[in-house]
Amino acid sequence: MIRRDFLRAASTVAVAGVLKEGSGADRQAKEVMTVRGPVAADALGVTLPHEHVLVDFIGADKASRARYDANEVFEVVLPHLKRVRELGVRTLVESTPAYLGRDPLLLKRLSEASGLHIVTNTGYYGVGKQKFLPAHALTETAGQLAARWAAEWRDGIEGTTIRPGFIKMAVDAGPLSPIGRKLIQAAARAHKATGLTIASHTGDGTAALDQIAALGDEGVNGSAFIWVHAQNARDSGVHFRAAQRGAWVSFDGLGPQSIERYATMVKAMKERGFLHRVLLSHDAGWYHVGEARGGTFRPFDTLFTQFIPALQKAGFSEADIRHLTIANPREAYTIRVKTSA
Repeated sequence: MIRRDFLRAASTVAVAGVLKEGSGADRQAKEVMTVRGPVAADALGVTLPHEHVLVDFIGADKASRARYDANEVFEVVLPHLKRVRELGVRTLVESTPAYLGRDPLLLKRLSEASGLHIVTNTGYYGVGKQKFLPAHALTETAGQLAARWAAEWRDGIEGTTIRPGFIKMAVDAGPLSPIGRKLIQAAARAHKATGLTIASHTGDGTAALDQIAALGDEGVNGSAFIWVHAQNARDSGVHFRAAQRGAWVSFDGLGPQSIERYATMVKAMKERGFLHRVLLSHDAGWYHVGEARGGTFRPFDTLFTQFIPALQKAGFSEADIRHLTIANPREAYTIRVKTSA
């Protein structure tokens, strides 16, 4: 198991060398938005960049907080958050979008109780034949959707003071569909208005590269884009092409059965000089609305109990591990408008 003292220390201070960027004043100006307000990017520490607390797959037209007991969700989820806090995690990015179970007040409560920074999102989830999109997403323009998402950043989510820390969206595999293209265009415009990073659940490498190109057409740099579920593309060449364009390549379905395959992917990225574009997470959790006590909750700890030790055994240095667990997610989610050169 990775040494807990290393993770705790790395979570508390900016580690010399790999974590330093610019002047002290410059670092202080960099922030990430959490459910409890903005925090300095350097305070994020060890970060899980793609996880879930609660998900409801019933569809946008039926999803409602009346479908679950928030107190029960709190009881089920909190021990898992405390577990990773004990392992050295300081920040968890909660990737459940609107109309799929996003609950900012529940996340704030869990953040306060666990001591973790938790980041929520704005944006829409456009897969599954539009099942998870509200009706207005089908008729409104990219500009109108972008304005909705920018309003959540400016005014807070659903009448709360809680603001999103990134833009979550989703597209199906293959060349972008008309709705997928509209969503990525809306995300690009919302990014330019807010500086929030775009994290997109993406069906395959073709869709990932199409989205990066569409962002470029809108004047947004690839570094504003996280390719969520990049592990589903078995061709490492596609990972390299996305990274060459500046995108974040997120291997975020890590579990006990995938240690070897993930180690191979991360090693390939390192050998090509792209370790600084890799994000690692589990896409785990979650309280599944509609199942008794949320069904089987998958923990968030495999990265620390199994995967990092495997990387260390394969020759990855502590500086490499800091990049993967601290520096990369910090840079990915720092609020900053990233326009094309």
